[in-house]
Amino acid sequence: MNKQKRFNKMSYREVQRNNSQNLTKLHKEDRQWLKQNGYKNVGWEQVINLYHKIEDFLDKYKFEDLTLEELFLEADRIGDKYLTSQEREEFNRRLSKEANEIADAIDRHFPETEIEFIDFGNTTQKTSRKYHYKSYRTIKL
Repeated sequence: MNKQKRFNKMSYREVQRNNSQNLTKLHKEDRQWLKQNGYKNVGWEQVINLYHKIEDFLDKYKFEDLTLEELFLEADRIGDKYLTSQEREEFNRRLSKEANEIADAIDRHFPETEIEFIDFGNTTQKTSRKYHYKSYRTIKL
């Protein structure tokens, strides 16, 4: 019985096909870098090395499009993997306490002097072709 070699549950040809498809998703300069550094889609070891390198590039691309907030959330998610649930609870408790202290300090330095009321009694109807809008008056004291 001839047992076929597998990598990530894929045969040699499937890994080659996967590499070829994913190569088209890479930036031109990254494809050139792979070629200049001897990455080839022939031979088990080279096919597997190319597969890993392509995955590295694609992972890098994932983070290029993220906003700063999304990057911080991703870093937080990764960091949480290394904490116990007790450590996470303690951190969240301390963070909440500090955030409340900061909010209190801001309120002391910049007190809200205007009170805003929304009068729902007098509504006006504005109609457009498709949508109906209601607007309310805002009164500042």
